[in-house]
Amino acid sequence: MAVLLTGLSITHFFTSYQQQSLQQQQQQSIARTADNYQKQFERYLLSLELKALRAQQILLRHLTERPVGTLPVSEALPVNDGSWRQRDEWSGVFSPQGRPANKAQPILQASAIAWQQMMPLLQQDFSSVFFMAAEQFIRVAPADWVIHVDKQLPVTTNPLYQLAAPEQNPERTLRWSPIYYDQVWESWIVAVLVPIYQQNEFLGVLGLAINLAELTVNRSNIGHWSPLNRSLLLDEHGQVLQPGVKDSQAAMYAVYQGEPIADPQLAAVAAALPGGADRLAALAPAYLLTSIPIPKLQWTLLLYQDRAQLLASQYDFRFRAMLMSVAIALLLTLLLFGLMHQILLRRLKRLAQAVERLGQGQLPELFLDNKADELGMLNRAFLGMSREISELVQGLNARIAEKERAELQARKLSKAVAFSSSGIAITNQHLEIEYINPFLAEMLAQPAATIHGCSLLKLFANDMQQLSTDISKTLEQRQHWHGDVLLQPGRQAEQGQWVSLAIAPIRDDKGLLTHYVASLQDISFIKQSQKQMEQLAYYDALTGLANRSYFRDQLRKAILMSQRGYFSFALLYFDLDEFKLINDTLGHDAGDELLVEVARRLKGRLRDDDLIARLGGDEFAVILSDIKDKVHAGTIASELQQAFLTPVKLGRQEVAISASIGITVAPDDAVDEELLLKHADLAMYEAKARGKNTYRFFSQDLNDAANERLLIESQLREAIRDQQFLLYYQPKIDLSDETLIGYEALIRWLLPDNTLVPPNRFIHVAESTGLIVPIGEWIILEACRFLARQHSRGYAVSVSINLSVRQFNDEQLTATIERIIQRTGVDPAYLVFEITESMLMGDTDAAIKQLNQLKRLGVSLSIDDFGTGYSSLNYLKRFPVDELKIDRSFVKDIPEDQNDMDIVAAIIAMAQKMQLRVVAEGVESEAQAEFLKQNACYLVQGYYFSMPLAEQELSHLTFSIKTQG
Repeated sequence: MAVLLTGLSITHFFTSYQQQSLQQQQQQSIARTADNYQKQFERYLLSLELKALRAQQILLRHLTERPVGTLPVSEALPVNDGSWRQRDEWSGVFSPQGRPANKAQPILQASAIAWQQMMPLLQQDFSSVFFMAAEQFIRVAPADWVIHVDKQLPVTTNPLYQLAAPEQNPERTLRWSPIYYDQVWESWIVAVLVPIYQQNEFLGVLGLAINLAELTVNRSNIGHWSPLNRSLLLDEHGQVLQPGVKDSQAAMYAVYQGEPIADPQLAAVAAALPGGADRLAALAPAYLLTSIPIPKLQWTLLLYQDRAQLLASQYDFRFRAMLMSVAIALLLTLLLFGLMHQILLRRLKRLAQAVERLGQGQLPELFLDNKADELGMLNRAFLGMSREISELVQGLNARIAEKERAELQARKLSKAVAFSSSGIAITNQHLEIEYINPFLAEMLAQPAATIHGCSLLKLFANDMQQLSTDISKTLEQRQHWHGDVLLQPGRQAEQGQWVSLAIAPIRDDKGLLTHYVASLQDISFIKQSQKQMEQLAYYDALTGLANRSYFRDQLRKAILMSQRGYFSFALLYFDLDEFKLINDTLGHDAGDELLVEVARRLKGRLRDDDLIARLGGDEFAVILSDIKDKVHAGTIASELQQAFLTPVKLGRQEVAISASIGITVAPDDAVDEELLLKHADLAMYEAKARGKNTYRFFSQDLNDAANERLLIESQLREAIRDQQFLLYYQPKIDLSDETLIGYEALIRWLLPDNTLVPPNRFIHVAESTGLIVPIGEWIILEACRFLARQHSRGYAVSVSINLSVRQFNDEQLTATIERIIQRTGVDPAYLVFEITESMLMGDTDAAIKQLNQLKRLGVSLSIDDFGTGYSSLNYLKRFPVDELKIDRSFVKDIPEDQNDMDIVAAIIAMAQKMQLRVVAEGVESEAQAEFLKQNACYLVQGYYFSMPLAEQELSHLTFSIKTQG
């Protein structure tokens, strides 16, 4: 069967491959044949077009130059139907009924001469040549055509004329007509149509007609490549063109409709044209086919072969090959069977009988040959084996006696292990338990049968699974291990026992490892004592959380584990928002109670593997182990923030709490303990800066910002010491008379290398470090000196000075300003101090007190950036201010933004009602200034008037300055 199946498979494969190759070759042959036909046909059409263009040139030359030549002798045809017909040797002329042509027309005469020259060149290639003139006549060759044409034949309204006329052919290009019927010659015609223009005047259409049968006569030659080739010539609608068909009922110029394809598969292919080769082949599986377009005529050639006819001879060849394969297979099978029986089967039978006797305990007595082949080798091996078995039986008897002695010794050892006060376990070389003594079964609180076959390492608690890997590696390297482990809790116990575990190898006589013996001593009491000591040393007494010392120790361990590639972890740094306010208002006992509740909520939302610690005050830190990525850490941080949603009840009062969280991930961000804590701290402060009650990840930008902040702080101290600051002054203009009435003092920092540092880079650093107080004092002093110099020149101008939050909250602010006023001798009525709304909205009573103290000095007060803060009219009435300053954000979109215009108008009206000055800042266009003036806001400042300038540059201003007196 194997030989037969192999032969049939090979034959089938060979014949199938031959059929496939034949089809591929024929498909390629069809494609080449179609391509050759297309190229030949396109060349033929191109030659016809060139001749048509040559005829166009001849006709145009005669029509344009009006050559003097001999007109051919013509005769008028005697017809009495109202039409005009005439013919000569080369052509005939027809003018329809009711439109007789003028015999003296120049075009008529010139075309007659042109026909004498054209027709010898064209009559071999074209069945007829005609010129349909816009002057309502047709000149045609052969001339007999005009005899039989209908008297009402249209000249300029027929489809051929319209196809080449300007309306449908504005490009004035050569066109091929569709297949149309010529009723005179009773045949289907295709014509080359060439428009004739003389100095942009359309004269008519020159047509060169070819009989459809003559145009497609070469298609029969396609089959010469293969007798199986068949072809169809299809029009643009997929209908078959049959050139020889005549239709005496068809009207003149009727368009050929084609014939439908009878074969359904070929009809489906024709309907799918154009299409890819694979798609067409799928539509007609019974054929090998290809299609190729003839674009000029919008035809398609479909060339195909019947697949069954092509493969008929192959099927007969395959049948004969199959019969031959069956015959050869049967012959080979008989030959192989005879050879195998003579060479192998008889000898194998003797060997089988000898094996059977040996299996019954008898020595074989049959003769086994000793030939050099493989079977002889097998006979020799069998005889040697029978001798070895005999010797083995004798050795076994000796071993049995020895084994009985060893079993007696083993029973003694087993009794000692069974009654030991230590847990004993024996495992195989894979640490799978094969035996435990009763003491260990009692320690584990499990029957020995349930533990048998389990891994010794599976007895450890889940927290010790990482230690299991270290034990396995240590045993592979040193063959023994000793240490403390925590066992899985038993069915009745809530927690497992701590044991001291020692594992040692057991080897056989050859020194090969076969088993391990494990000894377990209960040390739970010792561990409990250690835990109590650790609780005192490593945990916070108030919250029960880990303290700073234990946290730093666990952080170092986590860093080491992450460096070894075990896992990544995230460090979260918590700080409660507004905790100091709660401590100050409700007392420290309430603050402690709040910390205990926060610790309880956080512990309830953390995983068992995570560590949370209280580092001091209201600062908490969490180590999230086994973090996949930042998204994972962010998810857990969001979950932790849910712990703060519910207010905390402290005594009789409920307090809303929130926390700002900074997150850093190791080892991605750093693998240094101090760096990680610094990164988390930076991220936490970034969260507070972003509005609190959120979390932020550490990024290099934060680190760079912190470093830049430290650098700026250091340089600021040097700048204060070295007086590196200077003041710029932005003019304040009165629109009512275009007078300069004052300035706003703006600080600039000029580094020793003449680099100018903008305020937005150092003001916030100065504010947060407290350096803004000495800087602010310097600003007030320098502004007052500037004001004194202006007054000495006779200018009655004011100076506006911005106060920071830290300055405004400074209790010494009033005394400082008073001292500077006395020192510089300026009139305080010309000093304006600007304060933002947000500075007034904290402790409003304290803010009002500070404002009143400033007012007692005689200075003016202004609310800067008005409209962007949170002040209400109720508070505004209580503040002793003199001026409102409209923020530039409301001015910049005037007059484009109607909302901003309405807001500004409302602020101006409100200020006027409250008898306050109103100043608009950020004016940058004439339209903005005009709008403010129309709304009675006359005090403005902005780049439209002047940018901030150094004092020495103010002399370049062209505004009139308000003077004293």
